[in-house]
Amino acid sequence: MAEHNSSKYYVPESSPWPILGSIGLFLIAIGAANFIQQSTEFGQNTLRNTGDLGGWILITGVLVIIATMFMWWRDTIRESITGLHNAQLGNSYRQGMIWFIFSEVMFFGILFGAMFYARWLIIPWLAGEGNNAMTHELLWPDFQAMWPLTTTPDGRTTQAMGAWGLPAINTAILLASSLTLTIAHHALITGERGKLILFQGITVLLGMSFLFLQVEEYIHAYQDLGLTLEAGIYGSMFFFLTGFHGIHVTMGTIMLTIMFFRILKGHFSKDNHFAYEAAAWYWHFVDVVWLFLYVCVYWL
Repeated sequence: MAEHNSSKYYVPESSPWPILGSIGLFLIAIGAANFIQQSTEFGQNTLRNTGDLGGWILITGVLVIIATMFMWWRDTIRESITGLHNAQLGNSYRQGMIWFIFSEVMFFGILFGAMFYARWLIIPWLAGEGNNAMTHELLWPDFQAMWPLTTTPDGRTTQAMGAWGLPAINTAILLASSLTLTIAHHALITGERGKLILFQGITVLLGMSFLFLQVEEYIHAYQDLGLTLEAGIYGSMFFFLTGFHGIHVTMGTIMLTIMFFRILKGHFSKDNHFAYEAAAWYWHFVDVVWLFLYVCVYWL
């Protein structure tokens, strides 16, 4: 597991995985576009017709991406544990992960920006505030400026998701997971293998618990609150923000699970464990995003 001492930049052998991954992404794009178009044209009947070409292309693309990731990560892990990586390559990995997290910050910044735009600009505009009285009368005469906006243009009403209950529990779970992950990371550096395995396993379980409770929250929203994707801009923004965050928690949990099994196989040392650090960075980023999301979506 020692790093390669060569000062030259390590250049891996030719690999088929980049081109295979590109093919998978292409199939996903074509399949998803085709499937969405068919769903729009034919409604719910399309969802029951599993023979639609678009759906099969989409599934094939996803399977190709999963296979590509597995094989590509396998080769990268093999390079690392056989000592082929050096300090210069390690710096490149760190820069790449930093830019990746930065791109995710921009992604969530756009989502939060859309929500604030709707709350602070569109809602007052529809309510006729300022010089928009004519717009108010023409578009939605009965509209009242409020948030959460629980009344839709067609007259349906929903209930807002409260900040306490499952959301508060999930907040505590993510905060606890950051703590257990930090303890595990420190144990890796100090060589305390038993402690590392214990707290890494706890972190993975906490991530899975968060996802389970988020599914419960969505069921509660749909069945008890009438809060759905079709429940006006509040419903769509609620599921858009929390849903994309849930996808990122899923990705982070998968990463931490892979790190857990790599720990069991003895892949990491205190001097060579950037893959673990990268997963930890990503998880802490996901936790910080949730804190902003919890305050802005559930409280304010």
